[in-house]
Amino acid sequence: MTEKELELRNNVKKAAREYFENIYGKERIFDYIPASGKLLGVEELENMIDASLDMWLTAGRFHREFESKFAKYLGVKHALAVNSGSSANLLAISALTSYKLGERALKKGDEVITVAAGFPTTVNPIIQNGLVPVFVDCKVGTYNIDAEKIEESISSKTKAVFVAHTLGNMFDIDKVKNICQKHNLWLIEDSCDALGAEYNGQKAGTIGDIGTFSFYPAHHLTMGEGGAVVTDNTELYKILMSFRDWGRDCCCPPGNDGVCGKRFSQQLGKLPFGYDHKYTYSHTGYNLKITDWQAAIGCSQIDKLDNFLKIRERNAQYLSQKLADLQEYFILPEIENNCKPSWFGYLISVKENAPFNKQELVEYLEKHNIGTRQLFAGNILRQPMIVDNDIPLRIGSGRLISSKNLTNEHYKLLPNTEFIMNNTFWVGVFPALGEKELDITSETIHKFIKESLVKR
Repeated sequence: MTEKELELRNNVKKAAREYFENIYGKERIFDYIPASGKLLGVEELENMIDASLDMWLTAGRFHREFESKFAKYLGVKHALAVNSGSSANLLAISALTSYKLGERALKKGDEVITVAAGFPTTVNPIIQNGLVPVFVDCKVGTYNIDAEKIEESISSKTKAVFVAHTLGNMFDIDKVKNICQKHNLWLIEDSCDALGAEYNGQKAGTIGDIGTFSFYPAHHLTMGEGGAVVTDNTELYKILMSFRDWGRDCCCPPGNDGVCGKRFSQQLGKLPFGYDHKYTYSHTGYNLKITDWQAAIGCSQIDKLDNFLKIRERNAQYLSQKLADLQEYFILPEIENNCKPSWFGYLISVKENAPFNKQELVEYLEKHNIGTRQLFAGNILRQPMIVDNDIPLRIGSGRLISSKNLTNEHYKLLPNTEFIMNNTFWVGVFPALGEKELDITSETIHKFIKESLVKR
């Protein structure tokens, strides 16, 4: 870059800083306290402009920098940036179907253990790849998979466990990993809501075979849209990259040809010898890459991640203190043993004997400008995507059934999942919120309870 080019670039960035400080640099005042949200600074704007001035747009220097920084942060060998956490989950399952994995490859009809209380795109890739989801119940309080119930759900067709660390509270991964090792199962950690959480000092997403992350604006760091897949397994890394990059066999990055040195010297499939390796495809893949503009935001956000996590932890602890006197009515979050959570949100369950129900409380909070969220799908087995389709599945140790034939007797096999659907919601603890907003949240909940008791 010439001195003139650098001067012009710096002038544009200087103007952007001035713009940010005048438009966005003021204290944020919430008329509505959201359950989640992003926290962007002038550094993100400068990086976005820097990437725009490169005029490269697709994955480039910021993309390479982000993947390197993210892998280093987690302490893993390989990190692949993708365009969403949902895509990360799709890649994780798809990669395990690769013929390159031999006998360990997942084949149509094989089973994957998961949970019904969570986000749909943990379950969707199982179904989309022709695999059979096996649903295990959760624990109330931690809202994670009940590890004690996994082994009884394993059959001769079970090949993997794919579950999320719920809202930043890690599941009993030691126990789950031991079960996977005992039965030779793949373990995928959906860490989309748990970036930065630790279990005995190991970060979420780094303990299983594959970890997935989301960088949607609601998450711990954001690219706007974005996600990542991580692994220490170099073979899996190459397969994941193939599925991300159109299914091609070549691993040369965009704009770089012949990095492997074998571009015209191989014979693969039934192609002629020397057919261009950049156009040789070993999997039925996708194009799930990010732009350099997104990666530029991520590079700035990751530098702030530790501080974001501290604020989330502080906010969750503050809410626990403020709501401690209401445990007659609520189940407040319980931290898994050996876990240091990275709270995505603050989960509250209304007890069955409370003189009010979740729906009444949620509607009251929303009416008073306090944002709330469900634990995503609640019980995904009751969602239209399941009951209105013919999807093979199992519940626990039960037999294979079609989703069209689900009855209330089947739902009773997941009692805690049903409880979560009916009784559980969450409020925000994200870094843009402070004690002022949390006090309003707490005071509004206390006010609702007083009004409910008077009515009764």
